[in-house]
Amino acid sequence: MDSPVPPHPSEPRPRRRDRHGRGMRGPVAPPQVPLSASRADSFRDLVQDSVERLERRWPQLAEVDFVVLDVPSTGEETVPLGNALSAEKERPAQIVVYRRPVEIRTKNRDERALLVHEVVVEQVADLLGLAPESVDPRYGQE
Repeated sequence: MDSPVPPHPSEPRPRRRDRHGRGMRGPVAPPQVPLSASRADSFRDLVQDSVERLERRWPQLAEVDFVVLDVPSTGEETVPLGNALSAEKERPAQIVVYRRPVEIRTKNRDERALLVHEVVVEQVADLLGLAPESVDPRYGQE
């Protein structure tokens, strides 16, 4: 008797599409393309760029930890964009930049980069006890 169903191959074939034959065949972009970077990774890169810019002028910032958190954990009425914490016995000085409040206040990557830099400059100035203009002479001009 002839069987209408062909026999299963011994090895499964690689799936090129999803179950219904309409899905993506692979990732949208390779990992080295900026498209595949998450918003959090892109934000961290903006903070790092700003810190590197300031470290050239203020080498003592190499001892400061720069941290990116999604949202502040305070129940205040106004939401801070950043925070500077002085060094303690077992913890070095720390500057925190809050990602979501900064993202909400900006429309595109250029505005976000400017605001991130302003926040970092303000927090560094607060930590060092200086005016933001003395930390970065271009503060407020861009």
